[in-house]
Amino acid sequence: MKRTAALVLLSTIAPTGTIAATESAPRGVGPEFAKFYTNKEAFTCISNPSIVLRSSQVNDNSCDCPDGSDEPGTSACSHLDPLSPEQPLPGSVTGTTNTTRALPGFWCENKGHIGAYIPFMYVNDGVCDYELCCDGTDEALHVGGTKCENRCASIGKEYRRLEEERRQSKERSAKRRRTLVKEARELRRKVENKVASLKEEIARLEEQKVELQRKYDEVERAERGKVVKQEGEGGGKLGVLVGLAKKRVDELRDTLDKVLDQRDDLQDRVDQLEEILSKLKEEYNPNFNDEGVKAAVQGYENYAAGNKKTSEVVDADVLEVLKEDGPDSGINWAEFQEEETSDADIVYNLEAYLPPSVRSFIHSKISSLKVWLIENGILADNPTTGGPVESKLVVAARDALEAARAEHTTKTSQLSTEEADLAKDYGPDDIFRALKGQCVSADVGEYEYELCWFDRTTQKSKKGHGNTNMGNFERITTEIADEEDRVDGKGLGKGPRMVLRFENGQGCWNGPQRRTDVWLACAEKDELWRVSESEKCVYRMEVGTPAACESGEGVEGGETKHDEL
Repeated sequence: MKRTAALVLLSTIAPTGTIAATESAPRGVGPEFAKFYTNKEAFTCISNPSIVLRSSQVNDNSCDCPDGSDEPGTSACSHLDPLSPEQPLPGSVTGTTNTTRALPGFWCENKGHIGAYIPFMYVNDGVCDYELCCDGTDEALHVGGTKCENRCASIGKEYRRLEEERRQSKERSAKRRRTLVKEARELRRKVENKVASLKEEIARLEEQKVELQRKYDEVERAERGKVVKQEGEGGGKLGVLVGLAKKRVDELRDTLDKVLDQRDDLQDRVDQLEEILSKLKEEYNPNFNDEGVKAAVQGYENYAAGNKKTSEVVDADVLEVLKEDGPDSGINWAEFQEEETSDADIVYNLEAYLPPSVRSFIHSKISSLKVWLIENGILADNPTTGGPVESKLVVAARDALEAARAEHTTKTSQLSTEEADLAKDYGPDDIFRALKGQCVSADVGEYEYELCWFDRTTQKSKKGHGNTNMGNFERITTEIADEEDRVDGKGLGKGPRMVLRFENGQGCWNGPQRRTDVWLACAEKDELWRVSESEKCVYRMEVGTPAACESGEGVEGGETKHDEL
């Protein structure tokens, strides 16, 4: 409407304590200017005190003051507009129409609602401007028969109802915001505790690594030169031969075990066949002239007569052969697996020639001497051709050290991740930490759009064409919104607004990678209001959320803030 801009420029709320002063002031005079119109005999132009007029010249529909202050209730001085192009105006202070007016506009008292100034050009123009002047006083001359009734009672009532709804909505939004702040603080506290715990664990692991490294070096040094031979790897030819013989005996023993199993299976089958033929011999009819049956019976009789058992292998003897070799049965291979003597072993064998009383003391000294000799290349470390095999003590010590190192690396990586999360910007009061991972979506045309806080924005096709990544979260910025307030309250309004930047999304066909600017406004709940494409592959989302409300909006500290009318 044509009145909207004027409302933005001139609308204001008058102090309630000064409204009564307008009752004796001329029509159209605002409460803050009533003091200039108290003289009943004369009127002095407000911006030009040298010009004095008769009181009857006020609101006589003739512009006599250069600043237009003598016509507060008519449109006679509406041509004096600093926003209009300059026009020659003889007699004015500047000689043009571009003159600063003393009065902001025509004052509509609007009892029962909110008083406001409207442009002088709207006065007596034959249009009822109820959205600006609900009492109809701007059309007092009834130009063209226009009569504007006073609707301030109903308009004020509806306005107060909407204001009360907005106030309650702000209270609920503020309450939800405080809840989010508490959740965010608790989440941050958990991360801080985890960081502290990880630092303690890492410090402990560092000490453990040092201790395990010391133990490993100690065990490895103590075990150096002690050759642990693998099975079948003797020190010389005899050792190799013994290893091969033992392996061969084990193979023969396994084969014998399998042969016994096969023998038992075959014996079971023979017993079954003998039982069948024996039954046939006993039950067949000799008078029945069946040459096949007679031949079978005769063959069985000959088999039974000639199958005389001579000698059998006693199972106990076989089981004795199958027993594992050891000191108490079979071959004691350990007696044949003697290590060949090395330079290092000679040093150890010196202990055998020492008196028992000093052997214990000398043992440790000789062991240290042997290690020193090996480390300095005086004695050979390993005389065998197969190379040294580490003892279980060395392997266990190294495994423990490597496990501590791996755990230290894992904890250090976790600490780096948690510290980066603490340093990340989650908005005022860290509030978006409570929303991280949650999503809000809305259907817009043939697509469903989704915003996942601090993650990504997505375009989902309703026709099953897959999803498109519209951008990944990068940072929080602030931009200035300049939009009219919407009746439903789902708008950005005017002023600074938080904007979440989502960048490096899926590339467009022959275009850049998609990105999304998410503009936030205060609302009771998370809600995606609108989605638009400002330019190719650059999207704009308007989202309402309690996280965008100011910390002081609505109820704060248990007290309710009321708007004064």
